[in-house]
Amino acid sequence: MKSLHIINRIVFIGFISSTLLLGSCKKYWACKEENISSAGSNKSHNKGQNCMQCHTSTGEGEGCFNVAGTLYKADLQTGQTGGTVELYTEPNGAGTLKYTIAIDGKGNFYTTANVDYAGLYPKVTSPSGASIFMGSPLSSGACNTCHGSSSSKLGLD
Repeated sequence: MKSLHIINRIVFIGFISSTLLLGSCKKYWACKEENISSAGSNKSHNKGQNCMQCHTSTGEGEGCFNVAGTLYKADLQTGQTGGTVELYTEPNGAGTLKYTIAIDGKGNFYTTANVDYAGLYPKVTSPSGASIFMGSPLSSGACNTCHGSSSSKLGLD
């Protein structure tokens, strides 16, 4: 009877250990998955929402986004199909261009690439060549947490 109790305890400890290991693997591997927007792609979703609500190590989304958001056409309803988000070391597209992220066919841009966005200044360019600049440096890569929430959506044609 004592040996059965020991076996049950070993099985229980093994079950708990494997459960914890699998949970930590999801967190580890979730951020190893590459997911980067590309021009013309239509696989994105949830236009205008905070992409990083789900695209984190504990979220349901594919990959952990470092920079993500939505660009609209001038009507502020229709997603801008194409263009780029560029991150510069100085305001108004000055300084060094550090990163370029394509805007997809639904108006979303996102990247799981290792982007050190802190202190960089965004420039958003539509397919027609029209551009807008952010006058202050980024403190977050979750663009939709401000734009479309506490500040206006970004739109241009």
